[in-house]
Parts: sequence; C-alpha cells; structure tokens
Amino acid sequence: MQGTPPVKDEKLTTRQLRHQPRLIVNTGDGKGKSTAAFGMALRGWNQGWSIGVYQFVKSPNWRTGEKAAFAALNEVHEQTGQGGPVEWHAMGAGWTWLRSTKEVDHVAMSKEGWARISEQLANETHDLYVLDEFSYVLANGWLDVDEVLETLRNRPGTQHVVMTGRRMPQQVLDAADLVTEMTKIKHPFDTGAKGQAGIEW
Repeated sequence: MQGTPPVKDEKLTTRQLRHQPRLIVNTGDGKGKSTAAFGMALRGWNQGWSIGVYQFVKSPNWRTGEKAAFAALNEVHEQTGQGGPVEWHAMGAGWTWLRSTKEVDHVAMSKEGWARISEQLANETHDLYVLDEFSYVLANGWLDVDEVLETLRNRPGTQHVVMTGRRMPQQVLDAADLVTEMTKIKHPFDTGAKGQAGIEW
C-alpha cells in the first residue's frame, strides 16, 4: 500500500483537491508525537469535524490535560453547536465501553478496539481519528499490520487517520501520506527529572 496517490483528474475542483483523506504518522524517540496529533485534532474540531480518539496504552483513569480539554470542547459543541463532537476511549485497564478487569489481555483489547474503529471507518463516523500509541499494538503483533493497512486503504470518504508511537512498522511508514519523526536531542528525564503538570500531562 502506498500513500494517497496523486490526483490526476484535472476536472476536480480546488475544494475537492483540498479534501483528500490523509494517513499521518508521528513516530520517533522524541517528545511530542501525541501532542502534535492532538494539535491537529484541535484544528479539526474548529472545522466542525467529528473527532475519535483511541489511546492504546494510556489508562482511562489518568487525568491528562488533553483528555479534559477535549471533554470540555465536546460540551461546548453539545451546548452551542460550535466545533464538532469528540469521542474518547483509552485502553489501559480495558476499553472504556467494557467492564475493567484486573488482568488485561492486550491482544483481545487491541482487537476489540480495532474492531470498533474498523466499523466506524466503514460507517464514516468521524472525520479524524487519533490512534495514540498505536505503534506498540502493531510492533508487538497484537494486530496484523497488513490487515490494518488494508482497512485503512479501503476506508471511504475523506476520513483522516493519525497514528503515533515509537517503532512504527516500516509498512505503515511506507503507506502513510505524511510521516514525521521526532528526534530527541535533550530531555530532562535523562538527568532524573520528574514529569511536570502542563508539560507531560
């Protein structure tokens, strides 16, 4: 699978040329992969897009700033019609629509999450999907990379998908339309510093 092919039909309007589906990857060892994805989601929300966020590692119990901010934006949309709706799920101790269990079967949870995403893609539920830390699911073999890419290649409409995480498989990088690698030059954690509110969460 290659990235979105060049548009050859000269009859397409400028508006059509500006509404092409994108598969986007933020990878590398540097900080900022998820932050960049959520920044794009903010832009999408402002355009009135429906946003779907799936976090494949973070716990639903973590009180992250981005989760709280998008919950507030979803309320704004529901109350005023401004922006778009936001759906947010975290795998952590089990998907938020399932009963949590003490022992998490990551393979089963990954398949549950991907099945839901695949259904939403087929139904064109969202305009933008953020698959946060999705690289770990693929790199660990919890999902079949080829099957995932096949589903993404065949998604209808102009749905955009952003995937984040270290060690993104090469097949995904080859298939993506836009790939950014965050390279760490220096990080406070290297000297034993702790994470800070507003910076790490």
